[in-house]
Order: sequence, then structure tokens, then C-alpha cells
Amino acid sequence: MALFSTAPQSLCILRLSAIGDVCNAVAAVQAIQTQWPKTKITWIAGKAEAVLLTPLLPNVTVIAFDKKQGFKGMKAVWQSLKGQKFDALLHMQSAIRASLLSIGIKAKYRLGFDKVRASDLQSFFTNIKVPSPQSLHVLDGFMAFTETLGLQPQTPTWSLPIADEELTWAKDQLSGKPTLIVAPAASKAFKNWTAEGYAGVIEHALRKGFDVILAGGPGKIEVELGQAIERQLSQSVKNLIGKTTLLQLLALEKHASLVLAPDSGPAHLANAVGTPVIGLYAHHNPARTGPYNWRHYVVSAYAEAINAETGKTVEEVSWRTRVKDEDAMQRITIESVIARFDEVTDKEELL
Repeated sequence: MALFSTAPQSLCILRLSAIGDVCNAVAAVQAIQTQWPKTKITWIAGKAEAVLLTPLLPNVTVIAFDKKQGFKGMKAVWQSLKGQKFDALLHMQSAIRASLLSIGIKAKYRLGFDKVRASDLQSFFTNIKVPSPQSLHVLDGFMAFTETLGLQPQTPTWSLPIADEELTWAKDQLSGKPTLIVAPAASKAFKNWTAEGYAGVIEHALRKGFDVILAGGPGKIEVELGQAIERQLSQSVKNLIGKTTLLQLLALEKHASLVLAPDSGPAHLANAVGTPVIGLYAHHNPARTGPYNWRHYVVSAYAEAINAETGKTVEEVSWRTRVKDEDAMQRITIESVIARFDEVTDKEELL
């Protein structure tokens, strides 16, 4: 049953992280804005995520939560919300930190996941349980919040007003040739494919006439993986790992022809700006966490790894089951990724 028959005055979104999940949540927020343009929306996000969201959602009040400050950071958020009461809180993160933060957010309705998707005691902090959709995907779970509010079902879309400054910078990085962005690193090293694998695909792309740019964050894992890939290459490529802001990376991916990435933020950033993505998956089910509009281009070893680890099929395990084998990504072969690359370049007419 829909909570609202007419547009509510105010809503609060609670989704702190990670970059990929926040990108997915943007589609749900923009669905609300499309059908209820006068509803005031406040979004509480992680510090890095807030930097990305603030310019991309100019009609949303974004409040940054600094998790490194612990309880002090929570109090800072509560102080920012002092005197406000929302018609509904959309508690979109099953994490105890987010649930504790939600205590200081005043709202009549407190929407959270139902027993299928809730974890970390989230159910104790919500009074409306959002029915899980048949789709496993995280984004479809977010869109279910909008339908529980009372919105008509709609296909997720993104409209991201990237500033001219970032777009101009991104264009300056490109030569005019088709460009493959390789964002090789995820937040955790075990989610990464091999330097040899990436190098093999890059060499193939270069032979096909693509320019290749390495991209990613400034973390030690990202930087070292980028350097390892470069050492495997017969010719140099542009390495921008650790040299871009999130907004610059978003602009770069918007202008690129294709993105290759593991289960990571850059894959979802590319999806949000409409650029084809080849996602590399082994630890999580890509039906749940793959780049939403490009799941058909995923190269996945998840089913194989699950079977090797449990003796079961994907259908026989819980929808959120993660492969624990830290070498699972090595099940992905260079040949399978090159074959997918050729398929995508042909179908999307990238050459």
C-alpha cells in the first residue's frame, strides 16, 4: 500500500556509501524528483560520496557524514538537522553505523528493507518494511522504496549535470580516437583481476585502434596495480590513476567509448553516464551488483567459483552469497574478456 497519495513535503535519504551504491541510489532519488518535483529532499551521505553528489544533485540538500569522527560525526549530522522532521526517512543502508545515525533523524515513516534484504539489525530501526522486488539487483531494491512511497513504477534513469570545467578537462585527455578506460582496481584487492589479464586486453584494444587510459583512485592498491599493468605493456598508455577527482573521472567516462572495470565505483559511474561497461565479476553475483544497464556485457566467474566452493549452483545459494576464495578473479581468462571486448565494440559500433 502506498504511503502517500499526494506528494510529501520532505524526504530524507540515508545512503552513506559506497560510490557504486550511491550512483544507483541517484536513479531512485531522481525518480522521486520527476514525479514529485516540489518535494524537498535531504540526502545524508559519506564524506567522499557527498563531494560527488552535491554538484550532481543541485536541488537536493546533501549532508556529509564523516565516519572517521565516529559519534562526533553523528552529532554533527544531527545538529545540521536540528528542528527538522521529515515525512519519511528512506533508510537505504543495512549497516549498523547507518542505523545508529538514523536515531537522530526525525521522521513519521521510517522505511527500510524487508526481512529478505535487511541485515545488521536494520529492522529494529524502521517501521515500514519495503517489499523486495523479484529482481536481485541493488538498484531495483532502491526503486522499491519509491513505489512504497506512492510513486508509479518507472525505469531507472540518470541525469547528471557535469560541469563544463570537468567536461573540458576530460575532452583534453582524449585524442579523438575510440577510447577504452581501464579502471582496474576495486576497493578490496581480492576483487581485482590480474595485471597480466588487463595488459592482454589493453594490447588487444591498442591493436584494434583504441586509445587506452588507466583510471582510478589514489589508494596504494590502485596505484600499484596500475604500475604493474604498465610494466606488462609493449607501449605506453596514459595513466591517470590517482590523478583525477571523482567528478573528473565521471566526465572522462562520459566521453569514453568503453569502460573495463571490476565490481567497483567506476563501473557504476560509467553506467550512470550511459557508457558501455565490461564488468569483471567473481566474488559477487553480477545480477545483484553488476552495472545496471550493461549486465549483459559482464564477464563472470561467479557461478563457477560458487560451485567450486559450495558444490551448489547460483540458484541454490542465498542471493547475497559471496565467494570467499581470494583467487576467484583469476578464473576469468584473458580470452573471455577479449571476446567480450570484440562483442561490445561490434554491437555498440565503437569503431
